[in-house]
Amino acid sequence: MSKAQSSKLKAQTLNLLWRVSVSTSVEAEDAISALFGELFPEPASAYTDARTGRTVVAVYCPGRARPRPQIVGELRKGIERIRACSLDVAPGRVAIKAVPAEDWAETWKKHFKPLEIGAELLIKPGWSKRRPRKGQALVVLDPGLSFGTGQHPTTSFCLRQLVAWRDPQRRQVFLDLGTGSGILAIAAAKLGYEPVHAVDLDPVAVRVARTNAIRNGVQDRVRVSRRDIARLPRHRGVPYDVICANLSYDLLLGAQQTLPERLRPGGKLVLAGLLKTQFDRVQKAYSAAGLTLIRSRVEKGWQSAVFGRSG
Repeated sequence: MSKAQSSKLKAQTLNLLWRVSVSTSVEAEDAISALFGELFPEPASAYTDARTGRTVVAVYCPGRARPRPQIVGELRKGIERIRACSLDVAPGRVAIKAVPAEDWAETWKKHFKPLEIGAELLIKPGWSKRRPRKGQALVVLDPGLSFGTGQHPTTSFCLRQLVAWRDPQRRQVFLDLGTGSGILAIAAAKLGYEPVHAVDLDPVAVRVARTNAIRNGVQDRVRVSRRDIARLPRHRGVPYDVICANLSYDLLLGAQQTLPERLRPGGKLVLAGLLKTQFDRVQKAYSAAGLTLIRSRVEKGWQSAVFGRSG
């Protein structure tokens, strides 16, 4: 092989990503994403095909650190554990293939469309030419190798509650737990919440959220920090007007005492990330902690809710 051919092959290799994916159901999306988090350093992304209702969870890796049979075996063992928890994982199909980086970008363009939350908020990717309406706050997010664009039912519920509970006549403090891409924190800042605090344990998510805040020009109003949500200390600072906690079932149950005490009287706690089958227990836990269920919504097997603290 000539030097020129070797250089060309190296360039082609460097421009490839390894896509490891599992086709599953909306119900099992979070569990499969958590499995990916255990096995890969890269953050998982997910999308749901509106036509088929099938969800694909995937990671895009710059290189393949382990042999293909090992990766497939680890994923299949994890899928069986998830099935044992009575979650519908079907079809649970594992796929691994090399894709050009530009093909990956084009794939996400098909699935990430602009999202409007009434006349108040527009979420869109950087490649979209959609313009916000007069008075409509704009958030620009691109997938990157991590993802959080508002398309998932739990995220869109949280976005709608941010709009619903915003009072432009007064200052409101907002907390985003499990910020991911930073979408909720950035949207809150754009809607006028200030200050905005965002927390995530994943260092990649923290970095991505900070980058997205800078891109949207709200870095002075959004403070992103890396914290273990399961070990949040008792709150002694300014109480929050609105808290969004788009978290897993176990984290929400574990925070049933610490989250209510962070709300000011009259404040609203938005809980998401729960399957419909998990909701009753969480509702009872937060009602026992002194909060009142105000509204809830079920969509594609997920149940999200707003709780209030009496004023």
